[in-house]
Amino acid sequence: MERMCGTVVRGVRAPIIRSGDDLVAIVTDSVLSASECENFAIQNRDIIAVTEAVVARAQGNYATVDNIATDVRAKLGGEDIGVIFPILSRNRFAICLRGIAKGAKKIYLMLSYPSDEVGNHLISLDQLDATDVNPYTDVLSLKEYRELFGYNKHPFTGVDYVEYYGDLIKECGAEVEIIFGNDCRSILKYTKNVLNCDIHTRARTKRILLANGAEKVCSLDDILNAPVDGSGCNVNYGLLGSNKATEETVKLFPEKCQEFVEAVQQRVLEKTGKLVEVMVYGDGAFKDPVGKIWELADPVVSPGYTNGLEGTPNEIKLKYLADNDFAALSGQELKDAISEYIKNKNSNLVGNMASQGTTPRRLTDLIGSLCDLTSGSGDKGTPIVFIQGYFDNYTSQKA
Repeated sequence: MERMCGTVVRGVRAPIIRSGDDLVAIVTDSVLSASECENFAIQNRDIIAVTEAVVARAQGNYATVDNIATDVRAKLGGEDIGVIFPILSRNRFAICLRGIAKGAKKIYLMLSYPSDEVGNHLISLDQLDATDVNPYTDVLSLKEYRELFGYNKHPFTGVDYVEYYGDLIKECGAEVEIIFGNDCRSILKYTKNVLNCDIHTRARTKRILLANGAEKVCSLDDILNAPVDGSGCNVNYGLLGSNKATEETVKLFPEKCQEFVEAVQQRVLEKTGKLVEVMVYGDGAFKDPVGKIWELADPVVSPGYTNGLEGTPNEIKLKYLADNDFAALSGQELKDAISEYIKNKNSNLVGNMASQGTTPRRLTDLIGSLCDLTSGSGDKGTPIVFIQGYFDNYTSQKA
């Protein structure tokens, strides 16, 4: 029988997860309970996605500001530190900054402008255009910045992050000098010890700093990449991907995600006889055109996924076929021709004009974005997302 629905996405409710919980069992049981309650059957190649937040919480992967301070002090000397290119976020960076400030005597805080790496704007492009400032070359002092641009509050949070970060550093006992620049080498006029806080450009920034005379350089993935005084850690990402837990603690990005997704896949197979795909997801990779915020503040969209989610889509653009190859056909004849084309498509459509305009992104990035938008970050209570029909196409029939 012909299938009339394509991809179906369900947010699945689960108990509130605590440290030490058996998350493999909880995820499996929650999906099975949802299938009974909502009357859907689990099929091969369905996808179970679990937000990174509950994975890290179940693992107890937390650290305190004092743990951060100890590691920063040990790796950067505990004196003057340049802290460059942080994102503007109370949730993502403010608690980390508390620890960093506690691990130094003076912070030279260099903020990128007009926006941070993920699109949070200190000032608008229109404000910048009204000046003679060249953001590629000009370094501004706090006094110059205020004279040019005044006080600007984030449109969503109502926070002036320049003032907020400066006050936070002083509250933690460190001196602070705030500057504005986009060339990482500019910080070396102030200090040779640098913590670069950019996410996706961190390797390049570190390379440039070391090539231009920096003495000690760490990225956020170098801080808490091993336990400190019994803390949690993330071997690959350190503080990257962390979130505020309390005013004194952060929840780190989860560890051992590959073991987790494979364990869930195996448990579902044992319970149902179906081989599903499983992934852990964090931020989606999409941009808000109004707020101009690029969502991806995590180092990766998915830190762990089963083998069936490797790769990119291999899809045909239906409207291209309808407008070109089969422009003279209509009705059932058109449907049959397109269906036959899909059934016989090549396993690799790279460079094929019929695939032009399909989304050339990794499956995990696409699915992770879908999950992030589905589960949200508030009180929906659905840290598990169950997806059916994602790998179907126009020719798929009912099971």
